[in-house]
Amino acid sequence: MDFEVSEKPVRSVKVNTDSITQEISRMMDIEFSGESTFTPPALPNIPNEYNIGLIVGPSGSGKSTILKQFGDEVDFSWDEKKAVVSHFKDAKDAQERLSAVGFNSVPSWLRPYHCLSTGEKFRADLSRRLKSGAVIDEFTSVVDRAVAMSCSYATSRYIRKHDLKNIVFATCHYDVTEWLQPDWIFDTSTGIMTSGRGERRPSVELAVLPCSFGAWQIFGKHHYLDGNINKSARCWIAEWRGVAVGFVAALTMPSAYIKKAWREHRTVILPDYQGMGFGARLSDAVGEIFIAQGCRYFSKTAHPRLGEYRNHSPLWRPTSKNMKARPDYKNNRKTKESGHKWLHANRVCYSHEYVGNE
Repeated sequence: MDFEVSEKPVRSVKVNTDSITQEISRMMDIEFSGESTFTPPALPNIPNEYNIGLIVGPSGSGKSTILKQFGDEVDFSWDEKKAVVSHFKDAKDAQERLSAVGFNSVPSWLRPYHCLSTGEKFRADLSRRLKSGAVIDEFTSVVDRAVAMSCSYATSRYIRKHDLKNIVFATCHYDVTEWLQPDWIFDTSTGIMTSGRGERRPSVELAVLPCSFGAWQIFGKHHYLDGNINKSARCWIAEWRGVAVGFVAALTMPSAYIKKAWREHRTVILPDYQGMGFGARLSDAVGEIFIAQGCRYFSKTAHPRLGEYRNHSPLWRPTSKNMKARPDYKNNRKTKESGHKWLHANRVCYSHEYVGNE
């Protein structure tokens, strides 16, 4: 990729001199007239069309100054009396945009913005800014590096899936480059422009370990339904780089027609690690465990991201109830699940069986 060098913008600012500025100047042996100038590195000419551009470098190296050449960052407000999802065009738009930045915690979607964590606020802000021509400064500066990696990965995937054009990020964190996979990278510390598409993203490997239902207390509040779990469930915990990131539980599924059947009971990925596909990988891994033991494994979910993944995955087969309402839930039988079933009779969910590589 060839780049032509453009003219360097020079920034100048003046302040009033006083006894303090004079004393500091004398102590440090600096001549200071009250005027400071800064010349950021020259930004090479870039392609007319691209998906993602990245300006990276240490603080004070001119990133924000250069970013302004691409436009101004969109400013917006959050109504503290509205849920986060109520700030979008409709429910579908809210789901898609929030999931696009790895913000998949439905309970948090229903809270007002000021009640979110710092990481959730960062993702929520980003979800409203993502569009062609957007400029995004201080990318991942206020979040820990786990959030930075997962958000970069999810954001990049969304931008390329929807072919959004000419979005430019600026950050002082070099570690996002391998996850964001920008089309071009301008390093303000060296003044060098490079292509970012040649490097492969780091491999992601999860360790799936059996555990007791007691581990659920770490994950329960992040589940999109409720915090309850059946104590007879078989449970597993997922670790990434030695840190617990996810949990899955399964229950037996009594049936007169299907032998040795199990169903997914709870699956949760902690908010800081959402957006990297961990939920799908963990669910696949547990499905593989069951079919290796000669069992059948089923799962029903209302979560669109996970449901659509299974609709397109050769590892999962849709059941006859996939994406259909359940009028059969409205029967006259009196069971302990009757109340729950009545509430969900008209709720359309994704329903699949894990079949693996048949």
